[in-house]
Parts: sequence; C-alpha cells; structure tokens
Amino acid sequence: MKKISSSILIILKRALLLAALCLPGAVQAASAPENILVFGDSLSAGYGIDTQDSWPSLLQQEFDRSRKPYKIVNASISGETTLGGRQRYTKLLEQYRPAIVIVALGANDGLRGYSTTEIERNLHEILAQTSRSRAKVLLVGMKLPPNYGEIYTRQFQAIFPRLAAKHRVQLLPFLLEGVTTEQFQADYLHPAAASQPQIMRNVLRALKPLLR
Repeated sequence: MKKISSSILIILKRALLLAALCLPGAVQAASAPENILVFGDSLSAGYGIDTQDSWPSLLQQEFDRSRKPYKIVNASISGETTLGGRQRYTKLLEQYRPAIVIVALGANDGLRGYSTTEIERNLHEILAQTSRSRAKVLLVGMKLPPNYGEIYTRQFQAIFPRLAAKHRVQLLPFLLEGVTTEQFQADYLHPAAASQPQIMRNVLRALKPLLR
C-alpha cells in the first residue's frame, strides 16, 4: 500500500505542476520580455521627428523582427541634463526594473558648458545605482562642436571612456557616428529621421554583447 501511495503522490504532483504551467499567467511570466531602459535626452527622445521614426522605436522593431525577448522603455526627455537624470533615476529603476539600461546623457551639459567634474559625478551616481540594481549598462558617449574649445571638448569626451572603464560597462564611444551633415535638422544639433537607422545600428552593435 505504501508503494502504491507513493506512486500516486508522484503522479499527482506532476499533474499539478503541468496544470500550473498551463495557466495563462504562468505562460506570460515565462515569456515576458525584459525591459531595456533608454535613459537619454532629445537625441533619444525623437525631437523634431515622429516617435515611430526615432532610433529607440527602430530598435524595438528590430527586436520584434528577430524575436528577441526585449521591450524598449524610452524614458528620454528633451533638454535633460545629467543632474536632472540623476534626480529622477531611482524611481525609473523601481518602476521598470530593467535588465539593461542605455545611459545616453551629457550632451546638454556639454552644450551649456557645465563643469565636466559635475557631469562625471552625476553619471557616476547613475552608473552606481544601475550596478546596485544588477542591470547591465551601455554607456553612450558624445562629442561637442569644436567651437567649445579644445581643452573643454577634450575633457568632456574623456568622461565617457573613463567611467566605462571604472564601472566596467559597455561603451558606445559616439552615438552619432556615421551621421552626415545632411542628416541633421535645420538646427544642426538634432539628427533627422533619415539618420535614425544609422544611430540604431550604432546602438545595436554596442548592445549585442549584453543581449541574451
């Protein structure tokens, strides 16, 4: 009788496990996409173009085509600075619990001539928070026009590789690599819709080592 009872218990446990896996909630949990948080400024928010044409939207389309289990959450805001980003970052991490964060801030700080020490400190805090959340990071670098002076532009550009090395995160040296002059909007600061596929490819190439 004991042997029969043990066999029946095993069969019942297996049946219950199968039933649980067949529930809609269980299936959704198993196949739920992981969030990739895009945390940037107007260059990532799609300023001046349709949102569907922006590089984060194109990246989501690429994931959908290749059936990659990721969902792009674009939390970029036009005009955002590293300090503004630092102040709102904790809530975003708690809300979306991203598997990967694309940090693409600093351009507005540089264009306004902010202290490179402060820019680096703010980005450092953002990266440190991300590390504590166990999310992977792609840090996106930026460059400034030459009219900001050789010393300042050199100090600004050095921030990104230095932080990437310090925090041991993936680095995309320059978001707009390969974007031509003709592919900018009239302000010559914001890339036009025609440039977005190139930017998406830049990001995807740097992002690939972090994908499952």
